Amino acid sequence: MSWLSIALLACAVLAVIGAEWPRLARNFGFEARRRRERDRRKSQLKLLRTDEEELDESDEFAASVQRDLSQLPTIDERDRH
Repeated sequence: MSWLSIALLACAVLAVIGAEWPRLARNFGFEARRRRERDRRKSQLKLLRTDEEELDESDEFAASVQRDLSQLPTIDERDRH
């Protein structure tokens, strides 16, 4: 192999690495390690709910929707014309 072939091959390898760098960094870099650790911690979390909490939250939500609907402006038929 001549020195020109080796130089062209090295440039091609560098171009491929440069084009794929964002994906490589995302999959193998520091950010990937943090994401894996976070996913591992999140997988161990459990959400505990009781039936009373669910009823209370749904009642609060329904009441807030009713309040919001009552505060919306309305258009009378005579105002439309």
